[in-house]
Amino acid sequence: MPVDRAIKLFVTGALLGAALAVSGCSTQVADMPLVGLPSDAPPRPKEAGTYLPVHDLPQARDEAAPTLAEQKRIQKELIEARDRQALAATPAAVPTSPPAKKKPEKPAPSQ
Repeated sequence: MPVDRAIKLFVTGALLGAALAVSGCSTQVADMPLVGLPSDAPPRPKEAGTYLPVHDLPQARDEAAPTLAEQKRIQKELIEARDRQALAATPAAVPTSPPAKKKPEKPAPSQ
């Protein structure tokens, strides 16, 4: 039994070593014409991209911020629009009492 265990350990180590060796070559394999990129992939840029300008501030606005009165007016209009939509979305008034059942008519006695 110890020989079988040694062989398993050796095979496991060899597979792990081969996986590590192959993973180091993955960038070269990706650049191969038959293995790497698909034929319809766009070409890679020659230069690396630049960083985005995260510290640039946006341009100043041409319009001033709305005043408090304008904000209240807009809020009131939005509330009214919400209420109109909620009213339009509710189904028509359903009668609360069930409709009265009709009594079946008895057939006329035959003569």
